[in-house]
This record gives sequence, C-alpha cells and structure tokens, in this order.
Amino acid sequence: MTDSIAGIILAGGRSRRMGEDKSLMRLAGSPLVARVTARLAAQSGRLALNANGDPQRYEFLGLPIVADTTGDFAGPLAGILAGLRWAGGAGFRRAATVATDTPFFPIDLVEQLERATQDEDMIAVARCGGRAHPVFALWPTDCAPAVDAFLQSGQKASVLGFIERQRHVFVDFELIITSRGPLDPFFNINTPAELAEAEQIAAELDQ
Repeated sequence: MTDSIAGIILAGGRSRRMGEDKSLMRLAGSPLVARVTARLAAQSGRLALNANGDPQRYEFLGLPIVADTTGDFAGPLAGILAGLRWAGGAGFRRAATVATDTPFFPIDLVEQLERATQDEDMIAVARCGGRAHPVFALWPTDCAPAVDAFLQSGQKASVLGFIERQRHVFVDFELIITSRGPLDPFFNINTPAELAEAEQIAAELDQ
C-alpha cells in the first residue's frame, strides 16, 4: 500500500450502454464498485468516489463522494478534476485514478505507476499491449487548475489529450493468462454481455 497517494474511483458516467447504473451491478456476488474499492484500498491511502446523482446509493461504501463540478456530464476528465481537488484538499500531493467498471486492474497498479515517475510532477499512465488506459493513472494533485483550464478551453474533453500536453510516462502492464486466452487487465464492462463475460473471468481468477 502507498499511503501517501490518494485513490479516486471514477463512477460518474451515465452507463448508457448498460441501461442502469453499472457500478452497482453485481459481479461474483458484490457490486462492481465494492470490488474496485477493495482492490484500490489495498494499494493507496484515503479513497474517494467520483459519482453524480444521489450520493446515498453509495452510502454502504463509507467513502467521501465527490461530484463533477463542471456540469453536463463532461466525461471522465471532469471526474478526475473533482477527485484531484478532493485529494489536494485532503493534503495529498498525488492521486491514483481507476474506473469503476474495470474489476481486474493490476493489484500492483499504484506501485508500478509510482516507480515509473521521475518526480511527483509527472503523470504516469497505464498501458497494455500498446493500448493506453488513461483513466488508470497517477496524477500530481496540483495539476487540477490545468485540468480545469483544459476543460474550459472548448477542446474535446479527452483524458489522453490532456495528458499528452503534460510531462508523462507510459507504464506497460502484462496481459493476464486465462483459460479463455490472454486478458487485458484493464478490460472494462459496458454491456450485459461483457458483464456475463466478466463473471466467467472472475470465477477463474478468484479461485
């Protein structure tokens, strides 16, 4: 566990392809968000959840709930901004972000991201098989004003687009070998079919 780094779980999306709040859908008997919370809690200090709408639906987690401040569902970068502001206000210099719909992310994610940074002002971004996963990143909390300015600039609110304008490093993670074939640990769930696939993966990996 890296106690000096805050953890931020991003659950602020609208789950349009799932048809309901996917963060609360069950995987292997537990809500997705609870599984992700436990996975990140083992790797970081204090946690917060970025979510919009009624915060009481997440009361069972016992976490601070931070909503987007930009309005109009501006995407994950708005959630990252909210999380960075919370983490900075809580005294953290760095924060790691993960998505609530990605239940198999590496158990050493934060450690590897931290190890790859030259200093606390650099953003470290997860990558697997040549594909970047920019919401899985380690951020300096004092870049929050730059994120805000980027969101207000009228440019596309792309997480990777922002990162590419900052000092950053990509960190490569290995595929997970399963009986179904190689699995990107950043496999995310957007549809009922992907949730069913995740159930089969979890049944194997949780053994």
